[in-house]
Amino acid sequence: MEKLVLVRLRDTGQMFPYNAADVEIREGNCVIVEHDRGLDYGQVVSLHAVPEANAKQPIKKIVRIAGENDLKRIEENRTKCKEAASSCVKKIEEHKLDMKLVHTEYSFDCTKIVFYFTADGRVDFRNLVKDLAKIFKIRIELRQIGVRDEAKFFGGFGPCGRELCCASFLKDFEPVTIKMAKEEGLPLNPPKISGICGRLMCCLNYEYDTYKSLSKGLPREGERIHIAQGKGKVINVNVFKRTATVEMEDGTQTEINYNKDEQRTAKPPEPRIPGVTESRSIGSPERRNAEAQERRENRAKERKEPRSQEHPPASRGNSPQPPGRRNRGGNENRHGRGQERRNPKGPDNRGKR
Repeated sequence: MEKLVLVRLRDTGQMFPYNAADVEIREGNCVIVEHDRGLDYGQVVSLHAVPEANAKQPIKKIVRIAGENDLKRIEENRTKCKEAASSCVKKIEEHKLDMKLVHTEYSFDCTKIVFYFTADGRVDFRNLVKDLAKIFKIRIELRQIGVRDEAKFFGGFGPCGRELCCASFLKDFEPVTIKMAKEEGLPLNPPKISGICGRLMCCLNYEYDTYKSLSKGLPREGERIHIAQGKGKVINVNVFKRTATVEMEDGTQTEINYNKDEQRTAKPPEPRIPGVTESRSIGSPERRNAEAQERRENRAKERKEPRSQEHPPASRGNSPQPPGRRNRGGNENRHGRGQERRNPKGPDNRGKR
């Protein structure tokens, strides 16, 4: 039976699920695992892992828990990484490449070196790879990363005083937008909402869903609403307490609790004046939808009701004709009642001049 655990490769590499069915391990243990083209080392981050839905390769196994000899070899590889980094920096200067070397890692069996670098754009480093392969005579891999990955390698502490999320538990970087900061009511000041990497803080992303669910049914600041005391303007909204502070027209302030319906009694809407459209928003979304539905029904009734027109009392033989409709029996409306128009050149007038 498979027992999946989450392992972070090398010191600050990616995290992958591994099968630990044959090994008894604990969280935080250093283990030797199977990886691309050989063995590698890593640290157990979590004892519970979920396999990827669209995984192209089968889940690999944990070979063993790292022993004393394995730990000693890992330390030797870390020393070699510093020497490899200095050699790589010299070659970058020789080729005059616009790139910055951030981190270097050796695989456990010393069959591969990974160089992590940052750059503003795309860099053609093919000649650099050839020179490094001649020096180290092993597989060379250059991997371009972003500023967030750079902060993840070096680590640090955020404005909250805790360890950086990217260096502690975040597995992947998801996009963070300014809309998330607006939803949480944060000041749109870059130094206030940015991390040490210069990008928007990652915590805005996984806090966004919570703020979005809690703010449902709450008015926004600056919105004018109707409550039991009258009309007012929302000046403050507390998402966690689900309360809103409303300033009335007379200057008094009232706190409305949106957790209990009995404390959020709203004033009934005023009668609508035909031909006048009000652009203000009233109350909760449910109430606005109900009022819109009522207005649509009233307009539909007005269309269906026939317009009453006053006609003079119709006498016998003189029935009113609808406008725009001609008499089928002749030109009765134009030339008198019950009289036909005679042709002046009829049979009686032939030959008469």
